[in-house]
Amino acid sequence: MFTNPNSQEDVTIINKDIDPASQAKILYIGETSFYNNQFRQFFNQSILVDSFPDAKNWLGSLISTPDILIIDLPLIHLELVAFKVWLRSNELQNIPIIYNQSTLNLIEIKQIFNQKLVDDVVNLEKHFQKLSYKIKFIQKIKQAQSSSSPNNKKLHIRYKSCRIKVILDTILTALILITCFPLFIIIAIAIKMESKGSVFYCSNRAGKGFKIFKFYKFRTMITDADKQILELESLNQYRNTGRLPAFFKLKDDPRVTRVGAFLRKTSLDELPQFLNVLKGDMSLVGNRPLPLYEASTLTTDEWAERFMAPAGITGLWQVSKRGKNNMSNEERILLDIKYARTWSFSGDLKIMFQTPAALLQQTNV
Repeated sequence: MFTNPNSQEDVTIINKDIDPASQAKILYIGETSFYNNQFRQFFNQSILVDSFPDAKNWLGSLISTPDILIIDLPLIHLELVAFKVWLRSNELQNIPIIYNQSTLNLIEIKQIFNQKLVDDVVNLEKHFQKLSYKIKFIQKIKQAQSSSSPNNKKLHIRYKSCRIKVILDTILTALILITCFPLFIIIAIAIKMESKGSVFYCSNRAGKGFKIFKFYKFRTMITDADKQILELESLNQYRNTGRLPAFFKLKDDPRVTRVGAFLRKTSLDELPQFLNVLKGDMSLVGNRPLPLYEASTLTTDEWAERFMAPAGITGLWQVSKRGKNNMSNEERILLDIKYARTWSFSGDLKIMFQTPAALLQQTNV
Protein backbone atom coordinates (compact mmCIF):
# COMPACT_ATOMS: atom_id res chain seq x y z
CA MET A 1 0.00 0.00 0.00
CA PHE A 2 1.36 3.43 -0.90
CA THR A 3 0.77 6.43 1.32
CA ASN A 4 2.15 9.96 1.25
CA PRO A 5 4.96 10.24 3.84
CA ASN A 6 4.42 14.01 4.02
CA SER A 7 0.83 13.67 5.26
CA GLN A 8 -1.39 11.30 7.19
CA GLU A 9 -3.83 10.96 4.30
CA ASP A 10 -3.93 7.49 2.80
CA VAL A 11 -3.94 7.80 -1.00
CA THR A 12 -4.78 4.12 -1.50
CA ILE A 13 -8.34 2.96 -2.01
CA ILE A 14 -9.05 -0.74 -2.20
CA ASN A 15 -11.99 -1.99 -4.23
CA LYS A 16 -12.22 -5.77 -4.44
CA ASP A 17 -14.76 -5.65 -7.26
CA ILE A 18 -12.54 -3.95 -9.84
CA ASP A 19 -10.48 -5.63 -12.53
CA PRO A 20 -7.56 -7.73 -11.19
CA ALA A 21 -5.22 -5.77 -13.46
CA SER A 22 -5.80 -2.77 -11.21
CA GLN A 23 -3.45 -4.35 -8.68
CA ALA A 24 -0.69 -2.51 -10.53
CA LYS A 25 1.27 0.04 -8.52
CA ILE A 26 0.88 3.43 -10.22
CA LEU A 27 2.95 6.59 -9.92
CA TYR A 28 0.86 9.40 -11.44
CA ILE A 29 2.65 12.69 -12.15
CA GLY A 30 0.10 15.43 -12.84
CA GLU A 31 -2.04 18.19 -11.46
CA THR A 32 -5.52 17.18 -12.67
CA SER A 33 -7.75 16.46 -9.67
CA PHE A 34 -10.17 14.50 -11.86
CA TYR A 35 -7.51 11.90 -12.65
CA ASN A 36 -6.40 11.84 -9.02
CA ASN A 37 -9.88 10.67 -8.08
CA GLN A 38 -9.97 8.21 -10.99
CA PHE A 39 -6.70 6.57 -9.99
CA ARG A 40 -7.84 6.23 -6.41
CA GLN A 41 -11.04 4.56 -7.58
CA PHE A 42 -9.63 2.14 -10.18
CA PHE A 43 -6.20 1.23 -8.83
CA ASN A 44 -5.51 -0.26 -5.44
CA GLN A 45 -2.04 1.24 -5.08
CA SER A 46 -1.52 4.78 -6.36
CA ILE A 47 0.99 7.53 -5.69
CA LEU A 48 -0.19 10.94 -6.87
CA VAL A 49 2.38 13.73 -7.23
CA ASP A 50 2.46 17.11 -8.98
CA SER A 51 5.92 17.30 -10.56
CA PHE A 52 9.09 15.46 -11.58
CA PRO A 53 10.99 16.56 -8.43
CA ASP A 54 8.20 15.12 -6.26
CA ALA A 55 8.30 11.93 -8.32
CA LYS A 56 12.07 11.63 -7.73
CA ASN A 57 11.54 12.03 -3.99
CA TRP A 58 8.95 9.26 -4.01
CA LEU A 59 11.02 6.91 -6.14
CA GLY A 60 14.05 7.48 -3.93
CA SER A 61 12.13 6.62 -0.79
CA LEU A 62 10.17 3.56 -1.92
CA ILE A 63 11.21 0.03 -1.01
CA SER A 64 9.48 -1.43 -4.10
CA THR A 65 9.27 0.40 -7.43
CA PRO A 66 5.95 1.20 -9.15
CA ASP A 67 4.79 -0.97 -12.02
CA ILE A 68 4.28 2.05 -14.26
CA LEU A 69 4.71 5.84 -14.40
CA ILE A 70 1.93 7.97 -15.88
CA ILE A 71 2.82 11.55 -16.83
CA ASP A 72 0.07 14.14 -17.20
CA LEU A 73 2.03 17.39 -17.54
CA PRO A 74 2.55 19.92 -20.34
CA LEU A 75 5.63 18.70 -22.19
CA ILE A 76 8.87 20.49 -21.39
CA HIS A 77 11.28 18.42 -23.40
CA LEU A 78 14.44 19.05 -21.37
CA GLU A 79 12.65 18.22 -18.12
CA LEU A 80 11.43 14.90 -19.51
CA VAL A 81 14.91 14.05 -20.81
CA ALA A 82 16.44 14.96 -17.45
CA PHE A 83 13.90 12.75 -15.69
CA LYS A 84 14.75 9.83 -17.99
CA VAL A 85 18.47 10.34 -17.29
CA TRP A 86 17.72 10.34 -13.57
CA LEU A 87 15.76 7.10 -13.87
CA ARG A 88 18.67 5.45 -15.69
CA SER A 89 21.24 6.69 -13.19
CA ASN A 90 19.16 5.16 -10.39
CA GLU A 91 18.65 1.86 -12.26
CA LEU A 92 14.94 2.58 -12.73
CA GLN A 93 14.98 2.79 -16.53
CA ASN A 94 12.88 -0.38 -16.90
CA ILE A 95 9.78 1.17 -15.34
CA PRO A 96 7.28 1.66 -18.22
CA ILE A 97 6.14 5.25 -18.89
CA ILE A 98 2.79 6.38 -20.32
CA TYR A 99 2.15 10.02 -21.28
CA ASN A 100 -1.34 11.52 -21.38
CA GLN A 101 -2.13 12.36 -25.02
CA SER A 102 -4.37 15.33 -24.21
CA THR A 103 -1.35 17.40 -23.14
CA LEU A 104 0.60 16.75 -26.37
CA ASN A 105 0.41 17.76 -30.02
CA LEU A 106 1.34 15.48 -32.94
CA ILE A 107 4.87 16.88 -33.27
CA GLU A 108 5.54 16.32 -29.58
CA ILE A 109 4.18 12.77 -29.74
CA LYS A 110 6.47 11.93 -32.67
CA GLN A 111 9.44 13.49 -30.88
CA ILE A 112 9.09 11.59 -27.63
CA PHE A 113 8.52 8.30 -29.47
CA ASN A 114 11.53 8.80 -31.74
CA GLN A 115 13.73 9.53 -28.74
CA LYS A 116 12.26 6.59 -26.80
CA LEU A 117 11.31 8.83 -23.89
CA VAL A 118 8.00 7.00 -23.29
CA ASP A 119 6.58 3.55 -23.91
CA ASP A 120 3.13 4.71 -24.98
CA VAL A 121 0.81 7.70 -25.31
CA VAL A 122 -2.79 7.25 -24.15
CA ASN A 123 -5.79 9.56 -24.09
CA LEU A 124 -6.74 9.15 -20.44
CA GLU A 125 -10.03 10.98 -20.79
CA LYS A 126 -11.29 8.54 -23.45
CA HIS A 127 -9.57 5.31 -22.45
CA PHE A 128 -9.05 5.48 -18.70
CA GLN A 129 -11.08 2.37 -17.88
CA LYS A 130 -8.98 0.34 -20.36
CA LEU A 131 -5.73 1.59 -18.87
CA SER A 132 -5.19 -1.51 -16.73
CA TYR A 133 -5.02 -3.71 -19.86
CA LYS A 134 -2.58 -1.29 -21.49
CA ILE A 135 -0.40 -1.43 -18.39
CA LYS A 136 -0.32 -5.24 -18.44
CA PHE A 137 0.64 -5.22 -22.12
CA ILE A 138 3.49 -2.76 -21.67
CA GLN A 139 4.78 -4.70 -18.68
CA LYS A 140 4.86 -7.88 -20.76
CA ILE A 141 6.80 -6.12 -23.51
CA LYS A 142 9.30 -4.66 -21.06
CA GLN A 143 9.81 -8.04 -19.44
CA ALA A 144 10.51 -9.62 -22.82
CA GLN A 145 13.11 -6.95 -23.54
CA SER A 146 14.85 -7.48 -20.22
CA SER A 147 17.46 -10.21 -19.64
CA SER A 148 17.19 -10.23 -15.88
CA SER A 149 15.30 -13.53 -15.44
CA PRO A 150 15.89 -17.04 -16.89
CA ASN A 151 12.77 -16.84 -19.07
CA ASN A 152 13.74 -13.44 -20.41
CA LYS A 153 17.25 -14.71 -21.10
CA LYS A 154 15.72 -17.38 -23.35
CA LEU A 155 13.80 -14.72 -25.27
CA HIS A 156 16.94 -12.61 -25.48
CA ILE A 157 18.88 -15.49 -26.97
CA ARG A 158 16.13 -16.61 -29.35
CA TYR A 159 15.19 -13.27 -30.84
CA LYS A 160 17.70 -10.53 -30.22
CA SER A 161 21.09 -12.17 -29.79
CA CYS A 162 20.95 -14.98 -32.31
CA ARG A 163 24.11 -14.13 -34.23
CA ILE A 164 23.41 -16.65 -36.96
CA LYS A 165 20.06 -15.01 -37.72
CA VAL A 166 21.58 -11.52 -37.77
CA ILE A 167 24.50 -12.57 -39.96
CA LEU A 168 22.19 -14.37 -42.39
CA ASP A 169 19.88 -11.36 -42.56
CA THR A 170 22.77 -9.00 -43.30
CA ILE A 171 24.50 -11.13 -45.94
CA LEU A 172 21.38 -12.15 -47.85
CA THR A 173 19.90 -8.64 -47.71
CA ALA A 174 23.08 -7.04 -49.06
CA LEU A 175 23.23 -9.55 -51.92
CA ILE A 176 19.56 -9.02 -52.78
CA LEU A 177 19.85 -5.23 -52.82
CA ILE A 178 22.95 -5.30 -55.03
CA THR A 179 21.37 -7.79 -57.42
CA CYS A 180 18.03 -5.99 -57.59
CA PHE A 181 19.33 -2.43 -57.94
CA PRO A 182 18.55 -2.27 -61.71
CA LEU A 183 15.04 -3.55 -60.94
CA PHE A 184 14.61 -0.76 -58.37
CA ILE A 185 15.32 1.80 -61.11
CA ILE A 186 12.86 0.22 -63.57
CA ILE A 187 10.08 0.05 -60.97
CA ALA A 188 10.67 3.65 -59.90
CA ILE A 189 10.37 4.87 -63.51
CA ALA A 190 7.15 2.87 -64.05
CA ILE A 191 5.55 4.31 -60.92
CA LYS A 192 6.46 7.86 -61.87
CA MET A 193 5.15 7.46 -65.41
CA GLU A 194 1.71 6.31 -64.28
CA SER A 195 0.92 8.67 -61.42
CA LYS A 196 2.20 11.66 -59.52
CA GLY A 197 3.67 11.23 -56.07
CA SER A 198 6.57 9.59 -54.31
CA VAL A 199 8.10 6.35 -55.60
CA PHE A 200 8.14 4.99 -52.07
CA TYR A 201 5.33 4.60 -49.58
CA CYS A 202 6.48 5.22 -46.02
CA SER A 203 4.39 4.66 -42.92
CA ASN A 204 4.90 4.11 -39.23
CA ARG A 205 4.66 0.45 -38.25
CA ALA A 206 4.82 -1.44 -34.96
CA GLY A 207 7.37 -4.23 -34.85
CA LYS A 208 8.93 -6.33 -32.13
CA GLY A 209 8.14 -5.06 -28.66
CA PHE A 210 5.77 -2.52 -30.25
CA LYS A 211 8.79 -0.60 -31.53
CA ILE A 212 7.63 2.10 -33.95
CA PHE A 213 9.72 2.53 -37.11
CA LYS A 214 9.48 3.94 -40.64
CA PHE A 215 8.40 1.17 -43.00
CA TYR A 216 9.27 1.26 -46.74
CA LYS A 217 7.41 -0.11 -49.78
CA PHE A 218 7.06 0.87 -53.40
CA ARG A 219 3.92 2.99 -53.75
CA THR A 220 1.11 0.92 -55.27
CA MET A 221 -1.84 3.23 -54.63
CA ILE A 222 -2.94 6.70 -55.55
CA THR A 223 -1.68 9.48 -53.31
CA ASP A 224 -3.66 10.10 -50.09
CA ALA A 225 -5.04 6.55 -50.21
CA ASP A 226 -4.95 6.35 -46.40
CA LYS A 227 -7.59 9.10 -46.19
CA GLN A 228 -10.15 6.82 -47.90
CA ILE A 229 -10.06 4.05 -45.29
CA LEU A 230 -13.28 5.09 -43.56
CA GLU A 231 -15.12 5.40 -46.87
CA LEU A 232 -14.11 1.85 -47.85
CA GLU A 233 -14.62 0.14 -44.50
CA SER A 234 -17.70 -1.74 -45.79
CA LEU A 235 -15.42 -3.60 -48.26
CA ASN A 236 -12.91 -4.62 -45.61
CA GLN A 237 -11.92 -8.30 -45.91
CA TYR A 238 -11.34 -8.45 -42.14
CA ARG A 239 -14.56 -6.86 -40.97
CA ASN A 240 -15.68 -8.12 -37.57
CA THR A 241 -18.14 -7.47 -34.77
CA GLY A 242 -15.68 -5.51 -32.67
CA ARG A 243 -14.64 -8.32 -30.34
CA LEU A 244 -11.57 -9.24 -32.35
CA PRO A 245 -8.68 -6.99 -33.37
CA ALA A 246 -9.27 -4.92 -36.49
CA PHE A 247 -7.33 -5.23 -39.73
CA PHE A 248 -7.96 -3.46 -43.01
CA LYS A 249 -7.49 -5.24 -46.35
CA LEU A 250 -9.57 -4.95 -49.53
CA LYS A 251 -10.11 -7.37 -52.37
CA ASP A 252 -9.76 -5.53 -55.70
CA ASP A 253 -8.83 -2.34 -53.85
CA PRO A 254 -9.96 0.63 -56.02
CA ARG A 255 -7.07 2.75 -54.76
CA VAL A 256 -4.45 0.50 -56.37
CA THR A 257 -2.87 1.71 -59.63
CA ARG A 258 -2.19 -0.56 -62.64
CA VAL A 259 1.54 -0.66 -61.95
CA GLY A 260 0.74 -1.12 -58.27
CA ALA A 261 -1.49 -4.12 -59.03
CA PHE A 262 1.38 -5.81 -60.88
CA LEU A 263 3.83 -5.02 -58.08
CA ARG A 264 1.45 -6.47 -55.51
CA LYS A 265 0.74 -9.55 -57.60
CA THR A 266 4.45 -10.30 -57.82
CA SER A 267 5.27 -8.91 -54.34
CA LEU A 268 7.85 -6.59 -55.92
CA ASP A 269 6.34 -3.72 -53.94
CA GLU A 270 8.00 -5.18 -50.85
CA LEU A 271 11.59 -4.96 -52.13
CA PRO A 272 12.35 -1.70 -50.24
CA GLN A 273 11.76 -3.53 -46.98
CA PHE A 274 15.24 -5.00 -47.31
CA LEU A 275 16.38 -1.49 -46.36
CA ASN A 276 14.48 -1.96 -43.09
CA VAL A 277 16.36 -5.22 -42.54
CA LEU A 278 19.72 -3.50 -43.02
CA LYS A 279 18.64 -0.79 -40.57
CA GLY A 280 17.80 -3.45 -37.97
CA ASP A 281 14.08 -2.65 -37.84
CA MET A 282 13.12 -6.03 -39.33
CA SER A 283 14.39 -9.51 -40.04
CA LEU A 284 14.00 -11.57 -43.20
CA VAL A 285 11.60 -13.88 -41.33
CA GLY A 286 9.17 -12.82 -38.63
CA ASN A 287 5.70 -11.40 -38.04
CA ARG A 288 4.54 -8.60 -40.31
CA PRO A 289 4.94 -5.11 -38.80
CA LEU A 290 1.48 -3.60 -38.41
CA PRO A 291 0.09 -0.14 -39.14
CA LEU A 292 -0.47 1.67 -35.87
CA TYR A 293 -4.27 1.65 -36.22
CA GLU A 294 -4.12 -2.17 -36.40
CA ALA A 295 -1.43 -2.64 -33.76
CA SER A 296 -3.36 -0.51 -31.26
CA THR A 297 -6.12 -3.16 -31.19
CA LEU A 298 -3.70 -5.90 -30.12
CA THR A 299 -2.62 -4.67 -26.69
CA THR A 300 -4.59 -7.18 -24.63
CA ASP A 301 -3.01 -10.31 -23.17
CA GLU A 302 -4.95 -12.42 -25.66
CA TRP A 303 -3.07 -11.01 -28.65
CA ALA A 304 0.02 -9.13 -27.43
CA GLU A 305 2.30 -12.15 -27.64
CA ARG A 306 2.60 -11.72 -31.42
CA PHE A 307 4.82 -8.67 -30.73
CA MET A 308 7.38 -10.85 -28.93
CA ALA A 309 8.71 -12.03 -32.31
CA PRO A 310 10.80 -9.88 -34.65
CA ALA A 311 9.12 -8.07 -37.52
CA GLY A 312 9.81 -9.82 -40.82
CA ILE A 313 9.47 -9.54 -44.58
CA THR A 314 8.12 -13.06 -44.79
CA GLY A 315 6.72 -15.35 -42.15
CA LEU A 316 4.38 -18.13 -41.17
CA TRP A 317 1.29 -16.17 -42.24
CA GLN A 318 2.66 -15.44 -45.71
CA VAL A 319 3.57 -19.03 -46.56
CA SER A 320 0.40 -20.59 -45.19
CA LYS A 321 -2.49 -18.20 -45.67
CA ARG A 322 -1.57 -15.15 -47.71
CA GLY A 323 -3.92 -14.38 -50.58
CA LYS A 324 -6.70 -16.64 -49.35
CA ASN A 325 -9.89 -14.68 -48.90
CA ASN A 326 -11.31 -17.13 -46.35
CA MET A 327 -8.75 -16.22 -43.70
CA SER A 328 -10.12 -14.56 -40.56
CA ASN A 329 -8.23 -11.93 -38.61
CA GLU A 330 -8.17 -14.34 -35.65
CA GLU A 331 -6.40 -16.98 -37.77
CA ARG A 332 -3.84 -14.43 -38.86
CA ILE A 333 -2.95 -13.42 -35.29
CA LEU A 334 -2.85 -17.03 -34.09
CA LEU A 335 -0.29 -17.79 -36.80
CA ASP A 336 1.76 -14.84 -35.56
CA ILE A 337 1.55 -16.09 -31.98
CA LYS A 338 2.52 -19.60 -33.09
CA TYR A 339 5.63 -18.21 -34.75
CA ALA A 340 6.51 -16.18 -31.64
CA ARG A 341 6.30 -19.32 -29.50
CA THR A 342 8.04 -21.79 -31.82
CA TRP A 343 10.70 -19.69 -33.58
CA SER A 344 13.89 -21.52 -34.54
CA PHE A 345 16.67 -21.06 -37.09
CA SER A 346 15.66 -24.24 -38.94
CA GLY A 347 12.06 -23.03 -38.97
CA ASP A 348 13.17 -19.74 -40.52
CA LEU A 349 15.02 -21.61 -43.27
CA LYS A 350 11.90 -23.65 -43.99
CA ILE A 351 9.80 -20.48 -44.30
CA MET A 352 12.39 -18.94 -46.63
CA PHE A 353 12.26 -21.95 -48.93
CA GLN A 354 8.45 -21.83 -48.96
CA THR A 355 8.27 -18.09 -49.65
CA PRO A 356 8.86 -18.12 -53.46
CA ALA A 357 5.74 -20.22 -53.98
CA ALA A 358 3.74 -17.71 -51.90
CA LEU A 359 4.93 -14.66 -53.83
CA LEU A 360 2.38 -15.08 -56.60
CA GLN A 361 -0.89 -14.52 -54.78
CA GLN A 362 -4.02 -16.44 -55.64
CA THR A 363 -6.29 -13.42 -55.18
CA ASN A 364 -5.88 -9.70 -55.58
CA VAL A 365 -5.66 -8.62 -51.91
